[in-house]
Amino acid sequence: MLSEARTATLADNERREESGSLKRYLKRIFGFLLRYNTIVVFIVMVVVSTALSDVFLTQRNILNLLRQLSGLSIVCMGMLMIILTGGIDLSVGSLAALGSVLIAFFLQDTNLLFALLLTFGAGILLGSASGLLVSVWKMAPFVATLAMMTVARGLSFVVSKGAPITANDQILFDFGTGNWLGIPYPVLLMFAVFLIILLVLRFTAFGRIITAIGSNESAVRLAGIRVGYYKFAVYAITGFLCMLGGIISTSRTGVGSPIVASGMELDAIAAVVIGGASLNGGRGSAINTLLGVFILGMIGNIMNLLNVPSYPQQILQGIIIVIAVLIQGVQINRSN
Repeated sequence: MLSEARTATLADNERREESGSLKRYLKRIFGFLLRYNTIVVFIVMVVVSTALSDVFLTQRNILNLLRQLSGLSIVCMGMLMIILTGGIDLSVGSLAALGSVLIAFFLQDTNLLFALLLTFGAGILLGSASGLLVSVWKMAPFVATLAMMTVARGLSFVVSKGAPITANDQILFDFGTGNWLGIPYPVLLMFAVFLIILLVLRFTAFGRIITAIGSNESAVRLAGIRVGYYKFAVYAITGFLCMLGGIISTSRTGVGSPIVASGMELDAIAAVVIGGASLNGGRGSAINTLLGVFILGMIGNIMNLLNVPSYPQQILQGIIIVIAVLIQGVQINRSN
């Protein structure tokens, strides 16, 4: 009887150990999926899209998709920096539209170099205005950039007089439609901007400080760091990047239009959030943000290939944003 009891006890202990090992194994898998959720979703999207359409993974479709996403990706790099500080920028779409119009407008009377300087100068000026409202006058970023969104879109209609402007410059058009070693120039520029922002955020004091501001602004201020300067800087940089995004749009189509980039601010916020950035600031990465842009682009691309109307795309995009925010909440609870 004693040996039978010992055998039963040992069997129970083995079952408990096996059950505990399985739980620990599942917990590790769950933690891994949470930590790298953006990469996992991206891989799943690629696999599903490839299974649904034979055209998706062709070179022509991939390059066209990257070309279409190049302007949005560049704007998202600026949005990421602002969100890292705990802010938001609702004016990025309107600034991109203004950039599209201004480059075409200036090319009517000047050469490309001077037109680029004027356009970028306007973007930095308007971005700096938003930064001034947020950093110096302590206005809520939502309100300040909402006002700038209206101003910039209005300026684009005033400058263009409500009609598209033809960009009469062959160099600009060749940039938007040409390629180097088969890779479109806008895509090369997109990856160049991405690499710069990645290096800035990871390896420079500027990148670490703007991330720290979003995590604990009071602590950064008590450390003697001029928080307002860094907030001002990220809005000015984003203004520059928005103009660059608008110029890419004009280079691809050959016209500057005041209605381009409509809703881009929502796409940019969605891409950054899907990439795992926290809207409260302090968390986010350039790599995941770029993957977030690609995920959004793949949703639209595969639905277009399947001849699905655009309205379900918006529904699916909203669902993905909600899921991304819920995953962030789970991650925060686990870390706490």
